[in-house]
Amino acid sequence: MAATRTDAPTRREQILKEAARLFAERGFHGVGVDEIGAAVGISGPGLYRHFPGKDAMLAELLVGISGQLLTGAKRRLAEADGDGPAAVLDSLIEGHIDFALDDRPLITLHDRELDRLRDSDRKLVRQLQRQYVELWVEVVRKAYPALTEPTARSAVHSVFGLLNSTPHLGRPGSPARPRGHLTAAAPHGEGGLRGGAGVTSVTGRFPWTVLRTRRYG
Repeated sequence: MAATRTDAPTRREQILKEAARLFAERGFHGVGVDEIGAAVGISGPGLYRHFPGKDAMLAELLVGISGQLLTGAKRRLAEADGDGPAAVLDSLIEGHIDFALDDRPLITLHDRELDRLRDSDRKLVRQLQRQYVELWVEVVRKAYPALTEPTARSAVHSVFGLLNSTPHLGRPGSPARPRGHLTAAAPHGEGGLRGGAGVTSVTGRFPWTVLRTRRYG
């Protein structure tokens, strides 16, 4: 989840951003260290001062974004202290939309390259994602107590599947139209989270050419 910041990104952050973009566009094995270095204006050998190799970059990208999603969700819950569960759920949805629009290459990387991580890193990603899912499930069940836990979890996974379809919606940098679609597509009214069907009954209203439901955890 992209955080608002006023300072310039560090060299390490620049490397990770360009690595994510290149990996998403051409695949992990289709990109060399020299190309990542060139994208940020340093030599390939100079890049090794920041990372031991591409595997380390991929691990930091996928573990990092999983941790950021969970941390951001916990922060939103803390900031919403005293608000009703529906308002908290709205805040979680907005936070995930921010991620889905700002970090589209990372969604692609998760889909394509997660299995390339070392076992320990992959297990950590899954652990962080399970905690993120369970946080959502708890909020959904507070908002709609009639939902069973399995139904709430299924709905949450379906909403993630729709929101994480942003790599198929157009180019980053012009988020206004996709944001409106995503906000409307994750309702908690009839047929949405309250209906327990996730987003299956509302997807027909939106121009998704591909709807990928990638389960978290």
